[in-house]
Amino acid sequence: MHIYCRQDLLLNSINTVLKACSTKTTMPILECILLKASNNKLTLVGNNLELGIESTIDADVINEGYIALESKIFSEIIRRMPGEVVEISTDDNFMTSIISEKSKFQIAGQSGKDFPALPDVEKANICTVNQLALKEMIRQTIFSVAQDETRPILTGEMLQIKNNNLNMVSVDGYRISYRQLQLSNENGEIEVVIPGRTLSEINKILTSEEKEDVTVYFGDKHVLFDLGDSKVVSRLLEGEFLKYEQVFSPDYETKILVDRKNFLMSIERAALISREGKKNPIRVEINGEKMIITSNAELGTAREELDVILEGKEITIAFNPKYLIDALKAIDDDNVCIHFISSLTPCIIQPEEGEHYKYLILPIRVNA
Repeated sequence: MHIYCRQDLLLNSINTVLKACSTKTTMPILECILLKASNNKLTLVGNNLELGIESTIDADVINEGYIALESKIFSEIIRRMPGEVVEISTDDNFMTSIISEKSKFQIAGQSGKDFPALPDVEKANICTVNQLALKEMIRQTIFSVAQDETRPILTGEMLQIKNNNLNMVSVDGYRISYRQLQLSNENGEIEVVIPGRTLSEINKILTSEEKEDVTVYFGDKHVLFDLGDSKVVSRLLEGEFLKYEQVFSPDYETKILVDRKNFLMSIERAALISREGKKNPIRVEINGEKMIITSNAELGTAREELDVILEGKEITIAFNPKYLIDALKAIDDDNVCIHFISSLTPCIIQPEEGEHYKYLILPIRVNA
């Protein structure tokens, strides 16, 4: 293999595929990036057998071929190259020469034949969605993916296409995050669970440009995200996900409308005391047209007061402040509607109108 390519394009591609390179593995080849040169294109591939990422750039290909290079040293070399153009060539023993201006490295590579191919995903079930919209949906739900491996299915997010809407749902046992996006094209019904780590890495690759789309292909065991120059393939999680529709009850005894930003800032301030008390909750008392937020710890106390519009009964309830903060930060609306049934049942945060997002949060039982 012998190629010339731009250093900045190569570095961007390396940074993209690095997300799928293993750092601790019994298979050294999985710590490598595969380079494939043909038809004046250079394709880089990372694959840890759960997540695979492919990125393609333009290159001047003198001799076609492929080589697997240890990802860390290769990325560091390219990052520090002085010139705009990088020359990469290999010999029959997989020794690889990397040259830019007056800098030259020679590093040992491995045969590209030993590198595991990315899984083929059948392109029957397809969904096209705006990259920025998908990026936002991931950001607004990823924080409540379970970190505990005791229920592996909850370490992923459910991606569901139903009634021509794209729904994303995450659950960690204490809260549920739900986001909905209306799709512009007709789609069949699909329900898969994608590992949270996959979505976190995809979120870093998705662009914030409003006009760029990503095409998603759903197979039986894998999902493929096609971003044009980059492709991401991930295994799907197997198992029964929570039937979230049954959990979001429309019933309530108490309903309030509150300014989201003021509510968020009040909780953050009260949580300063709560945090010092480690697992001390914050207490929320809805009394007439007022919401009073208090926290008590050995360090001291905090009290916040907010105006709300109340419908229904007054209530006192306690929460882990982090769960409220995470949800409120993920919402962009000026005002939010919150439904309560009792001090021992979850609250639901949702928009003033519509149901394009819902956040369910379990309360904490406290002594009166």
